[in-house]
Amino acid sequence: MPAKAVGFADETLHYKVMFKWGIVQKQAGRATLRLTAAPDHFQATLYARSEPWADHFYRLRDTLISVMDRHDMLPRRYERIAHEDGRFDHDIIHISRSGDLFTGTSHRMRRKKKGEISHSEITLKAEGPTVDLVSVFYYLRMLDFAAMQPGYTKTLNIFSGKRKELLTIRYVGKENLKLDGRTYPTYRISFTFTDEKSSKTSDDIDTWISTASDHIPLKLEGKLKVGKIRCLYTGSNLTT
Repeated sequence: MPAKAVGFADETLHYKVMFKWGIVQKQAGRATLRLTAAPDHFQATLYARSEPWADHFYRLRDTLISVMDRHDMLPRRYERIAHEDGRFDHDIIHISRSGDLFTGTSHRMRRKKKGEISHSEITLKAEGPTVDLVSVFYYLRMLDFAAMQPGYTKTLNIFSGKRKELLTIRYVGKENLKLDGRTYPTYRISFTFTDEKSSKTSDDIDTWISTASDHIPLKLEGKLKVGKIRCLYTGSNLTT
């Protein structure tokens, strides 16, 4: 998959999280994605929380952190701190590389609603480019979609706390996206998550990114058991 040089700098992107079920559409949460630069790496931090009305049904306070190499935006360390529906999960994955081999050492902590705590250690291995749930969006922004034909696909490895999955990125094509009264030219991309036996591990995610040189993700959409969830871009604080 062709790549292009993207001059990443400190930035903060803001999103509203919408729940849609039939004619019902209501803001269920909000998210902030912050990128900070260091001499030899970038750190991306995603903060997500549910709205007060939604807390009564499913209270969520999540923080995801990815430390990435500057030259290819692939992760060195991934951390997930999740407060969801009375549970607390904390995953830390340290990722090392030897040629094309990526090795992740994952420490997982779980605290259930009853207060029971468990710890586990897992070793994850993958051959070829490997991302996490945050760094994937920076890797995506480096791709040269203008040089692709619709239908082009690329499969990456993705580490979660407990397993290695395969992430297939499919370029759908150009699409105009209407968002809060404005129309944006975008590239539409779909994400498919599978295991090594090609069985789906979660529902697909559709993503629309700006055709402008910064390739900011403007919309993400995924299915829930009931309805859909949409993350919609609302603005940014950029440092150039």
